[in-house]
Amino acid sequence: MKPHIALLSAFALLLTGCSKATEPTGPVKTNTVSVNVHGVNYTAEPFRYVLVDPANPSNGAAEHISPFSGGGIMCCFTLPKRWSPGIRVNVQSTHWLPETDKGDLPEVEKIYTVEVPAYPEGAGELWVLRTADGAIELVTSNVEPDHPQWPGKVKGWPEPSLTYQRERWKLYRKIAEDKVDVYRASLDHLKKYTQAHLQNEWDVDKERQRNAIKKFSGPNDPAYAEYKTKSYIEGLQRSEKKLKQLLKEKP
Repeated sequence: MKPHIALLSAFALLLTGCSKATEPTGPVKTNTVSVNVHGVNYTAEPFRYVLVDPANPSNGAAEHISPFSGGGIMCCFTLPKRWSPGIRVNVQSTHWLPETDKGDLPEVEKIYTVEVPAYPEGAGELWVLRTADGAIELVTSNVEPDHPQWPGKVKGWPEPSLTYQRERWKLYRKIAEDKVDVYRASLDHLKKYTQAHLQNEWDVDKERQRNAIKKFSGPNDPAYAEYKTKSYIEGLQRSEKKLKQLLKEKP
């Protein structure tokens, strides 16, 4: 065998030996566990949290939550399998105050350093709560806030305040009133400016619902005028019914 070939063969055997020696003989053990993160907002203000491990900034989770609401499932945040005192996380909390006269939404941001409460080995899902007084609480639990074994100080899911319910009701009422006005205006416009209105509607329908109007010959087709009139009347009836129901349901 030539010297350089022998040398390459020996080197290949050496690499093979090293490769076999470093192959894992079983599952890799770790002292950490990945857990889902949930957020719950008990306030009337929109809320966003950013959860960060101060010892490992790449370990984090974030979520935006509406007033008096629960969030989704954020995956994942890493915790030690075994709890010990002193496990801390940073929670960047942001909420928005009511709109100003200028149309601005003042943003309030604060960073909390919070200790993770005790949990059994393997941890539980991590919950980030913004309580009614604006404080931040962490809970580790595999059950939800309305469960009898929920360990958090705040029990149950958020319940909207009467003030918040009335604010939302006013918004829904305004939307319903606007729909009624739109249908009434459309019917009135159709009576006053029949041909011009139908031409505009035809152009819109060609873009948005071509299949629905393919049976008509065009905007001058009397059947098309009947079709639009009927759709306005039915839309007005639905909108008036919705508005009437909302007025009965005022908080």
